[in-house]
Amino acid sequence: MLQPDRRPANATLVLLASLYCAQGLPSGLIAHSLPVLLRQQGVDLALIGLLKLLALPWLLKVLWAPWVDRLASPRLGHRRGWILPLQLGVIAVITGLALMEPARLFDSQFLLLVGLLLLVNLAASTQDIATDGLAVRLLPERWRGLGNSLQVGGYKIGMLVSGSGLLLMMDTLGWSLGLALVAALLVLMTVPIWRFAEKRELPFQPAQAEPAGPGLLWRHYRGLLMQPGMLVWLAVLVSFKLGDALGSPMIKPMLVDQGWSNTELGQLTLISSLAGIAGAVIGGLLYARIGALHALMGFGLLQAGGIAAMALLVSAGSNSLLVYAVALFEQAADGMSTVALFAVMMSRCRPEHEGADFTLQASVQLLLAGLVGATSGLLATWLGYEVLFVAAGALGVLALPVVLLYFRRELPVASVPR
Repeated sequence: MLQPDRRPANATLVLLASLYCAQGLPSGLIAHSLPVLLRQQGVDLALIGLLKLLALPWLLKVLWAPWVDRLASPRLGHRRGWILPLQLGVIAVITGLALMEPARLFDSQFLLLVGLLLLVNLAASTQDIATDGLAVRLLPERWRGLGNSLQVGGYKIGMLVSGSGLLLMMDTLGWSLGLALVAALLVLMTVPIWRFAEKRELPFQPAQAEPAGPGLLWRHYRGLLMQPGMLVWLAVLVSFKLGDALGSPMIKPMLVDQGWSNTELGQLTLISSLAGIAGAVIGGLLYARIGALHALMGFGLLQAGGIAAMALLVSAGSNSLLVYAVALFEQAADGMSTVALFAVMMSRCRPEHEGADFTLQASVQLLLAGLVGATSGLLATWLGYEVLFVAAGALGVLALPVVLLYFRRELPVASVPR
């Protein structure tokens, strides 16, 4: 059984890292590699753009998340019963794609390709619910920062391997071997959850669960929203990353306007992504030492400073050293702030409601951030890049008093479910 504040065992850390890396592998394939491969085969840009709709299950998963928390496999357990079959399903689909002829998939069988990729995202997003619930239960409060370092870092590593890495190797390996490699890595990532003894480590507590009958969706989320302090916490959720959401979509367009090539942008993206992973690890370790309040306030201030500093590059794009310095700082700060936010989100989850509670919070944060990000192009056109980045940094600073208000109230977390 788990002990409060005790550092998680190495096997637990490996388990969580492998699960989140496994989520990043199909996401990188769909979001980064596939659009390039499709365009190389002459697929229309409009069709490639529509592939963004494949991400809908990640937005809509909040609708079925309560059932993932409630329904269990008698043999595999509460969460292994979801994670193992879904991950094996993703492996099966990607293996099937590897055996198909890419020229036909990108032409006459394009609808089949879209359907199979939609199944991959449906399975991966549902697995994410169970994985988040498992992570909340496995990690003591003090070490949730470190756990979310694994979440952010593992997911980004998976994205890099199947995104940038796969593109680099595709000319050598080809379609079949490239996708077979992704499937093989997913098989490797499945081993830790296969060996995890869930029934011994995390026994299900039916007294704290709700019946999985009609009305579960309403009862579940009403219970979460009625928790003490939840309205103030929702204000933190929707405001904490708004500045980053407003400014970050315009970083690459600004550099393109200053003459940066695709190769140069690719190298910058790769190196800054590694800085983001390092930031996530550092943020998780610091979270265990300084606590939630100081982590959110400090990392939030760094995040605001990083996005505001992009204004320095508006007329200095030819200074590669300055561009790299600002970009690496911004990505590291983003990784640290994301880890801190996710760790406190875990603290707001109720026993035996962890997966759906975390999912709702993440969906609220991502939905509003997505809407704000969608306006960034218009605002950059009207106001200019420099004003946009400064405004984004100011928006990040304005979120910090809301964080302070939440913690000054000394609000209880992880209350008994209603």
